[in-house]
This record gives sequence, structure tokens and C-alpha cells, in this order.
Amino acid sequence: MFADRLNRARSVMADHGVDVMVLSVGADLPYFCGYEAMPLERLTLLVVPSDGDASLVVPFLEAPRVVERPDVFEVVSWKDGEDAIALAAGLIGSAGTVAVGDQTWAGFLVDLVAELPGARFSRASEVTAPIRSVKDAAEVEALRAAGSAVDRIAAQIQAGEIPLVGRTEAEVSAQIGRRIVEEGHHKVNFAIVASGPNAASPHHDAGDRVIRSGEAVLFDFGGTMADADGVGYCSDITRCVHVGEPTPGFAELYEVLFASHAAGVAAATVGTPCEAVDAAARGVIDDAGYGEFFIHRTGHGIGVEAHEHPNIVVGNDLPLVPGHAFSIEPGIYVPGEWGARLEDIVVAAADGPDAMNVADHGLAVVDG
Repeated sequence: MFADRLNRARSVMADHGVDVMVLSVGADLPYFCGYEAMPLERLTLLVVPSDGDASLVVPFLEAPRVVERPDVFEVVSWKDGEDAIALAAGLIGSAGTVAVGDQTWAGFLVDLVAELPGARFSRASEVTAPIRSVKDAAEVEALRAAGSAVDRIAAQIQAGEIPLVGRTEAEVSAQIGRRIVEEGHHKVNFAIVASGPNAASPHHDAGDRVIRSGEAVLFDFGGTMADADGVGYCSDITRCVHVGEPTPGFAELYEVLFASHAAGVAAATVGTPCEAVDAAARGVIDDAGYGEFFIHRTGHGIGVEAHEHPNIVVGNDLPLVPGHAFSIEPGIYVPGEWGARLEDIVVAAADGPDAMNVADHGLAVVDG
């Protein structure tokens, strides 16, 4: 699997005139070689020549964590006190163009630029994003497994099995985080719990506000679940509940949101530009008079990272192809009053949009 991914990367490198690609911390590294670097001040770097074997430069004390894959890369370790940048530069050699992982620490890049004055540097995402954004069958099943896990938690929330009234957002968030792990994820990425007017902040930090009867609560949560090869794939779901019967105003807002989400999913067909999917969801909200309160893109790609390519946003004319995986998550946020969002992960497939989440999309009413 990893050797195949690197071979595909080399093909894209050739198309872009890239001589060497170097990947450090971030999701590209485990995706292409199965090793996830700790975010240390010590350099870790996968050096991938366009026409040669790859080398994984790692600190000597981190080498025991590496699962060696001789058919994919050679391990090159360095000890404290040695010049890791010079070592990496030697492996890069006289390359004319070096594509650098987008999440590589700036300090490492500055040092590499100084060490390789004749090289031109570019973003490795020009190589990696087109590969990572199209999921194969195994990756889709990994996303489906992660999605099913958070579906079960969403269903528990909707059924009133997680108490809300009288508890702080932070307490409920912590409980959801525990359930994410219990459902098989190895890492919690986020667990947003936003009650009442706090839901008007799309990425609200769950805090000490006590959840009350008579208000809506927005839940947006997800984690990372490892597949059979140890590579993690992400989940991401958003659902809203109302504690007690909703007011007419909020019920109306949610019906618009429900219709917007359905329109976005229905539009996410192979061949449709990403921006057209965004327009389908956004048009429903615009037509209902809530357009100024939909303040973000309709969706983002997802895979080994919670946010990756392709983005479902105005200006992105990339047509969807089978295997593109992304969120559909329209939201309506009225400052000082309330907010709501509805989110599923969807994969573009030949026979239509394939949703990774099936938890009830309606506004659940709970007693508390």
C-alpha cells in the first residue's frame, strides 16, 4: 500500500517537475510511509527522490518507534549533537525543485533553504493533495467505520441518554470524548458542545455555561480511528437537540437548515464542481432569508486529517470524482440568540452520494 502511494506520488512529481519531496510532521508522513512523527524540535523527514529510493530521517531515540518497511524506505537515524539538516541536505542532493510538506516547521525549512541555496522550494500539497483526496475502497470503509461509531453516540444524545440540563458544556463534552474512545477511536479530535447563544459561534469551546431547559444544544464531534495498517481516518458529525419544545423561530430555522443539508448532499454527484455543491446548500438558506447567517463554506475534505482537500466552497471549480470524501455541513448562526448546524460525511460514488453518517437528521427534542 505505502509503496504504491509513493509510486503515485513520484508520478505526480514528474508531472510537476519536482525532483525531491520531503515530508515532516503532519498527516502526509503516516499516509505515505506509515510512521507518525512526534512534533519535536528534532528533525524527522521522509526524503522521496523522483527517481530513487526513499529515506526516513529520524532522531536516534525515535527509531524504535518506526515500523521498518524496507520496500518503502530506508531508516537513516541521527544522534543528538549531529547536524540533521546537513544529513537531510545530503540525501536531497543537487535537486533543482524540492517540494516541502505544508506542515513542516518553518525553522526546518529556513535551515534547508540555507543549506540548499541552489534549490527552488514548492508546496508538497501540490503532489500529495490530489492523491490523498481520492479514497480507495479500503479508505472509504475506514471512514464508514469511524462514521458509524460517532453515529451511535449521536443517537444516544438524540435519545436523551446523555443528561444535559444542569451540567456544564465542558462536562458533557468530556463525556462525549470518553464515548468516542469507547467506540473504537484512538484519539479525540474535538467535542464541541454549544448551548443556547453559544451555538452562534461555529467553533465554540465548551465551557462552564450550564445547559438549561428551553434551549438548543449543538454537538459537533469526531476523532481518529486506526485502520488495519495503523493509519488513522477521521470522523466528524454535527447534530442539534432542543431541551423541551422548540420555539417557533428556532423550529423554522432548523427546517431551513434541514432542507439546505439535503440539497447539498443531493448535489454531491460525480462530475459536479465543488462550488456547485456549495451553491445548492447555500441557495436554500439564501432563499429563506438567512443568507447573512451562513458564514462558512459548506464542507471540507476529510481522511487522515479532519480537514483536507477538496473544500466544498465558492471558487473551487474542481469536479467531484469517485472517492472524494467531504463534509456537507450548512449552518445558521444568529449572534446573541442561537445557532444550528447539520453535518454528515459524504463520499462521491458512481451511483450517487454515499453518506458515512445515518443518525437522524431531524431536530431531536429531549427532556434534559
